[in-house]
Amino acid sequence: MANPVDPCGAFGEAVAVKASLDSRFWRIWTAAAVSTLGDGVRTAAIPLLAASLTRDPLPIAAVSVAAGLPWALFALLSGALVDRLDRRRIMAYTDLFRFGVVGLLAVAIATDRASIWLLCLVAFALGTGETMFDNAAQAMVPALVDRPRLELANSRLASAEIVSRDFVGPPLGAVLFTAAMVVPFALDSISFAAAALLVLSVRGSFRVPRPGPPTRISHEIKEGLQWLWAHRLIRSMAIMLAVWNLVAAATQAILVLFALEILDLHGIGYGLLFTAWAAGGLLGSLVATRIIGRLGHAHALLSTVAVGALTSAGIGLSSSPWLVGVMLALEGVAIVVWNVITVSARQALVPAELFGRVNSVYRFVGWGVLPIGAALGGVLAKAVGLRAPYLLTAVVLVAMIVSARRVINPATFDAAFEDAPREPDLDTEPDLETGPEPGRAP
Repeated sequence: MANPVDPCGAFGEAVAVKASLDSRFWRIWTAAAVSTLGDGVRTAAIPLLAASLTRDPLPIAAVSVAAGLPWALFALLSGALVDRLDRRRIMAYTDLFRFGVVGLLAVAIATDRASIWLLCLVAFALGTGETMFDNAAQAMVPALVDRPRLELANSRLASAEIVSRDFVGPPLGAVLFTAAMVVPFALDSISFAAAALLVLSVRGSFRVPRPGPPTRISHEIKEGLQWLWAHRLIRSMAIMLAVWNLVAAATQAILVLFALEILDLHGIGYGLLFTAWAAGGLLGSLVATRIIGRLGHAHALLSTVAVGALTSAGIGLSSSPWLVGVMLALEGVAIVVWNVITVSARQALVPAELFGRVNSVYRFVGWGVLPIGAALGGVLAKAVGLRAPYLLTAVVLVAMIVSARRVINPATFDAAFEDAPREPDLDTEPDLETGPEPGRAP
């Protein structure tokens, strides 16, 4: 789908990008890399901990249900708060909260008090923090990056997150878990604290000016709902994400059992599956802008769904760890390209003063189905077998491509970007605690 990556050209491009982006963006980039390293360690360690407590698919899926439930419960409220408060502070204080949550889990493991239900509680707390952090982080990027560089900046953020969360983190988490169960969770807790300090070092105010008298939070949430539902392209992408996440959550909930029982892998081998996905995701972050430039936004987006269907079918029909690794790598490319297109589109098309609310509605629709999908995966795996969620995903994604082509086409994208709002003007008063910093005002 794209030309091969030229290492020398990529290095020159990276230097040019770093020189053209705000220094505060690179602090956020570093914070994301540090925090997601801990996330990657925990991504492998929590399922392994759950599998050490039980091999029943339903309780293991319950952990994934708990992690996704906050998107159904709190996403709309978090979006309204992101539009009311300073987005930088939301990110920092949320990471400090997550530092405490994971730290308490580490203490429970060290004192032999861990249980499936404690894991569910921790997953719910971390998911609640995620609804605040992710909305605030995506809302900050347009304040630091000019619109023409949004896709490039998002691909750089994706590459940092993939390397740390998916490439390095899961194998490291599996190794550390094998050595001592408590270590990966202690490391994750420390990473949250370090990321919070990095975010707090970013200078400037990131609160959107709100003219007029204060309004009720329910009215503000309603504004976000109405804006998204009236925007044909953003609404369609949200619905597509919901469908994809519904079936993908079913596969993710039972992946650890699929790896242990179908692929006959052990802890470290399970962690290496994430490395295969990450290798593809890293490649996707490097070539995303080239794929989009060659295929166009609409065709590139539909192509990612087609690849998702292919890889799900390949995994569901295979018992080879090597083939599954290749399928996961291809899936990693597709998902990162999807994310670069859809996140950049929202950042370009949604007005700054509404971004937190519209983004939260988008993720409420797209991520609120995660607990349903995870529960579906556990039920299907128990009733039909561990391959069933993967085969169901392939069928559903093919059907989605057929139905989405009426909306996801070049004409729809062109019309949406022609009507895009001007670049946002955020509150440019310096943060009184840290003082002003040279560079582009947020």
